[in-house]
Amino acid sequence: MISRLTAFGGWKPLFWATALGILVLSLLPPATPMPTTGWDKTNHLLGFATLAALARFAYPGPAWPRLPGLLAFGALIEVLQSLTPNRSAEWTDLIADGLGIAIGWGLAWFATAGIQRRA
Repeated sequence: MISRLTAFGGWKPLFWATALGILVLSLLPPATPMPTTGWDKTNHLLGFATLAALARFAYPGPAWPRLPGLLAFGALIEVLQSLTPNRSAEWTDLIADGLGIAIGWGLAWFATAGIQRRA
């Protein structure tokens, strides 16, 4: 059964726009004014939690192809950052991405499970 949350047709464009936004913000020079939580690791956690929740709503189904894909996206960002003059790759950023993915996926799962129970 498709829940009302996952039936909304705007999740896919929102997911891809968010992924692009995260990629761009991750590669901008650090001096560029940008939205922040005040700590780099929470920026990663919040960004990837949002991306994971959007992925769950946009592409319902088994988690296994999307969760590793989101973590690979985080790893790609770290590799790309290592190639820029003003950024550096950090394992702790990738760990924060993974925690964000788990939190976002879990919250989205609870949201969809709650709606399906009420339906």
